[in-house]
Amino acid sequence: MRVISGTAKGRILKSPPDSTRPIMDRVKENLFNILGTDVIDANVLDLYAGAGSVGIEALSRGATGATFVEFNDDALKTIRENLKLTKLAPRATIVRENVYRFLKKPPSIPFDIIYVAPPQYKKMWQETMKLLNARPQWLSKEGTLVVQIHPVEFEELEWQSFVLQDTRKYGSTLLCFYAKQK
Repeated sequence: MRVISGTAKGRILKSPPDSTRPIMDRVKENLFNILGTDVIDANVLDLYAGAGSVGIEALSRGATGATFVEFNDDALKTIRENLKLTKLAPRATIVRENVYRFLKKPPSIPFDIIYVAPPQYKKMWQETMKLLNARPQWLSKEGTLVVQIHPVEFEELEWQSFVLQDTRKYGSTLLCFYAKQK
């Protein structure tokens, strides 16, 4: 796992604990190619952050800030170490909390990019989407919500607040891109 581009390009990130599922570099590179310049000056929310690879990549590419939400203590330690290693800690906020509990609170700011990568095969992505759907103010008006799941988990569900814009499959990873309903 490495930082692909930006100010921390080439830095090798510490691996997350066994309980997390890190994004493969190839998938992460494609994700950020799709997001393009939308990352610059963005506020990023990395839910189920694991090692923090997605939020760190966003910071390295010019995001204003990234909030990492994770409950696992080993993963939190890894995020802190990776932020220190990349020198991106000053623009990061780490929140030790259950994602469901976190999303039930009103957001302090809307996020331009929300990345959701929960543990697989537990329908946690759907529960997370339900919470976000109930509080669409988490996502900025022109923001992008990305869900990372295994392709067999995908169901095209109707949301009042979000519309599915695109899906991209990379082996055993599916990225689903959502925007706010107009």
